[in-house]
Amino acid sequence: MKSLELEVCLCRSDNFGVLVHCPETGLTASIDAPEAGPIIAAAERRGWTITHILTTHHHTDHVEANLALKEKYGCTIIGPVNEAVAIPGLDRTAADGDELLFGAHRVQVIETPGHTAGHVCYHFVDSKLLFAADTLFALGCGRLFERSASEMWHSLQKLCVLPDETAIYFGHEYTLSNARFALTIDPDNARLKTRVEEIEALRAEGRFTIPTTLYLEKETNPFLRVADPSIRRNLLMESRSNEEVFAEIRKRKDNF
Repeated sequence: MKSLELEVCLCRSDNFGVLVHCPETGLTASIDAPEAGPIIAAAERRGWTITHILTTHHHTDHVEANLALKEKYGCTIIGPVNEAVAIPGLDRTAADGDELLFGAHRVQVIETPGHTAGHVCYHFVDSKLLFAADTLFALGCGRLFERSASEMWHSLQKLCVLPDETAIYFGHEYTLSNARFALTIDPDNARLKTRVEEIEALRAEGRFTIPTTLYLEKETNPFLRVADPSIRRNLLMESRSNEEVFAEIRKRKDNF
């Protein structure tokens, strides 16, 4: 089985558009559809025809181009069953635990409520790729609009059991801001300090910070490190639950 090919482009002001291409079948999926122009340009640059849109959640900046892409390519739009009424052009629903086939590549649907009520992530099992959209960012996680901190914490734990080498493609270029915030929560983390320097250099050159890996996030992302004793001491929350520590970090990020 040939490896999948990926193309990343910037949409809107800070959304990532990602195309996933199966060279054996010619299938090409757009992960969400934040803006038609850049996505079409990326597909044409590679000579790909978009056959699918894998929608993660209903927010406008992730579905705005659904109908434009469907009109141009006739692509099939798949999206979360619990947000079906809000996904433009939806053809098929995806629920937690479903397994889709993209050519010969298995795609596991993981429901991750928190940012929205029905947000899903798409895990390309054999390729060890996770499209996490607005659930898990590099050094961050999504703002809680429709579900509680406890639910988001448990959603993140569902992702943390994936292989450490899993490459994570996220929905927004928020990494520099996330990095600077992470230092306020985990100031003694040497790996984090090094990573922040790397991120600052990338962004100074105008380069993207996508993808990350699950291993790297476990080492440096404060939202995944709530059990770390130094973080708990820094927050004066040594005896609090993981959910309570996570909620406090999320609240601080909201006000950062």
